[in-house]
Amino acid sequence: MSDNDKAFTGTIPAIYDRYLGPFLFQPYAADLARRAARLAPSAVLETACGTGIVTRALRSALPQRAMIVASDLNQAMLDHAAAQLPAGGIMWRQADATALPFADGSFDAVICQFGVMFFPDKNQGYREARRVLRPGGTFLFNVWDRIGANEAGAIVDEAVASLFPEDPPHFLARTPYGYHDIGQIRAALEQAGFRDIAIETVAQRGRAPTARDPAIGLCEGSPLRNEITARGRLDEAVDRAAAALAQRFGPGPIDTAMQAHVIAART
Repeated sequence: MSDNDKAFTGTIPAIYDRYLGPFLFQPYAADLARRAARLAPSAVLETACGTGIVTRALRSALPQRAMIVASDLNQAMLDHAAAQLPAGGIMWRQADATALPFADGSFDAVICQFGVMFFPDKNQGYREARRVLRPGGTFLFNVWDRIGANEAGAIVDEAVASLFPEDPPHFLARTPYGYHDIGQIRAALEQAGFRDIAIETVAQRGRAPTARDPAIGLCEGSPLRNEITARGRLDEAVDRAAAALAQRFGPGPIDTAMQAHVIAART
């Protein structure tokens, strides 16, 4: 994974939140928040919180007395998240999930939505989550299933790649949809010291008002933008992705299959 795969900067956070939030992330955020609420935690750390989509769901699902620390490596994402959730009860913290600036045993739960795929050292990220959890605490996170089980991502990946046949950008297949081997995930968690590991494959539906919305979100609201921009054809890439999505689903509204693995691991 290159450094560009982790670069959520410039206008990416706002586009990510507007176009990908409702389409890809809110259904799974609601799912994680419901699971977190059943744990009844008093102190929660969210890593890779992005634009705060899960943070907002957690704040609604958990009692106000529950402390939530929302962290992300990218300050631009944190700034956007904090602006969307000005109410109290959230501590925002820039932090690397593989080198957390928190004491051992500080939290009852660590939550991470679609962030583990971006950890340069996933095993170290798991060890850090284990370290900051209290005895009996839970690491609750999700990762996308293979790109073939996520229609919109597969269509956009193929459409954009067709624009650059000699040097196709495959950020989507490589990173967000590239870490889905549940056997590998389970083994790494066990090696990090977790037990009682439950992995559930969860299907959801991604809905958007037009085919162009997810095309904009995936091409301009993710680090795929960096790969396309380096090749100099961003507008054309969005147009081609939107056309491919419209060919499959119609111009809109669109309704597409999504699939992810949800993992709960206890200390």
